[in-house]
Amino acid sequence: MLFRAASFREERNSVSQSVRDVRLAGAALHFLPIATRVPLKFGGETLTTALCARARLMVRGRKGDLAEGWGETPLSVQWTWPSSIPFGVRLEAMKEMTRRLARAWTEFDAWGHPVELGWDFQEVELKRVWREWNEVRPDAERMPWLAALICCSVFDQALHDAYARLHEVTAYSIYSQDWITRDLSHFLQPAPAVKVRFAGRFPEDFLVRPARKQIRAWHLVGGLDPIDATELTGQEPEDGYPVLLEDWIQRDGLKCLKIKLRGNDEGWDFERVVRVGELAAQYGVEWLTADFNCTVHAAAYVDRILDRLRDEHPRTFASLLYVEQPFPYDLEESAIDAHSVSARKPLFLDESAHDWRLVRLGRELGWTGVALKTCKTQSGALLSACWAKAHGMTLMVQDLTNPMLAQIPHVLLAAHVGTIMGVETNAMQFYPEASAPEAQVHPGLYRRRDGHVDWSTLGPVGFGYREAEIARTLPQPEVAHGVL
Repeated sequence: MLFRAASFREERNSVSQSVRDVRLAGAALHFLPIATRVPLKFGGETLTTALCARARLMVRGRKGDLAEGWGETPLSVQWTWPSSIPFGVRLEAMKEMTRRLARAWTEFDAWGHPVELGWDFQEVELKRVWREWNEVRPDAERMPWLAALICCSVFDQALHDAYARLHEVTAYSIYSQDWITRDLSHFLQPAPAVKVRFAGRFPEDFLVRPARKQIRAWHLVGGLDPIDATELTGQEPEDGYPVLLEDWIQRDGLKCLKIKLRGNDEGWDFERVVRVGELAAQYGVEWLTADFNCTVHAAAYVDRILDRLRDEHPRTFASLLYVEQPFPYDLEESAIDAHSVSARKPLFLDESAHDWRLVRLGRELGWTGVALKTCKTQSGALLSACWAKAHGMTLMVQDLTNPMLAQIPHVLLAAHVGTIMGVETNAMQFYPEASAPEAQVHPGLYRRRDGHVDWSTLGPVGFGYREAEIARTLPQPEVAHGVL
């Protein structure tokens, strides 16, 4: 259901205004290209390059004071827009969408808190820009909503950062009733016949306090990653970083491995989990998860693999902490009953979890957990976390192979919402040198040690980027609007 812009104006007028409210004053957008050291397979496609979008947003307070904030995410075409359309066509479409959103954010005529502004923008302006884009495209070239969310997320992240900077506090200090005018009942509705109350509650009520500064790190075992020396091709990089899984485990002290599977080759998927499970047992890895990347079309496929693991490899089965997103991510079109899978292992939505309404639908279909991502916007991730936790669902925070500044809100989200186990973080596997300037300031965030990442070096305002200390020269902005 699409909400009309007028309804939001009426709602904003129906609640008291806060002296801490802000409005948008300006936006700039930069694109930062990256090449991978080894390929990363997403479903039927392989990633060898990435393009990060970095946004700088200016906000104005009630007293006329200004503050800037930053947001960043990879425009992950393969993950967000699987298609037979050439990669370059999809990438250019996402770049253009991000450019258009820079102007739309600058022109967004509203005052409020970042959660309020972020939600309102998604419900009205983002949907308007996305619909207008798709109305003139052939059906095959229409951009998925998930791709539009990624394009929007850099500005939404920057808004949260800028608001906290304006008030000289950390980003995770601003989610209580002391800061937000509208409570959660203005954004969320409970599932039918469930006694959940959102009135009088705020995101702060669902956050972890205190948040641990060191959290478990999950390593991604990609579909093309060599498990042992028999799989080496001779084309591997010689750049000082590990190639074999056992070397990664030993160097980084890993305790958690995420296994990418094909979802359309049952024998290969089963053997892949078995092989990784055997290596995990040998080197003291404690937890595994399996990610089918939306390529499975029947619950029985996953059930059979899990049952074989239970019967033939009980240790590996026991170490599977959860299963991630086996089925196509359009839940409304592919409403597969997932109860048989979640009866065997916790089952987590990822690509399907665009917002809390789809989380609600997933819960009805049998999903038991939600994998949050900052690339679906900071505002949306917080609201989805609140809805899920209120309904007894478990959380995880999954990676989009986040380098540079993108790593920081990503890890902070995992630390503050309370996940089933740590955070997935794999940019150091696929393009570690891309974050070399940031690693000089925040070494614990860009190298896993003793199986953990450490965010204790972050600063005391906003997301704590400390970007002025990071020796990175940005390219000229693609677009710049308003006050900067």
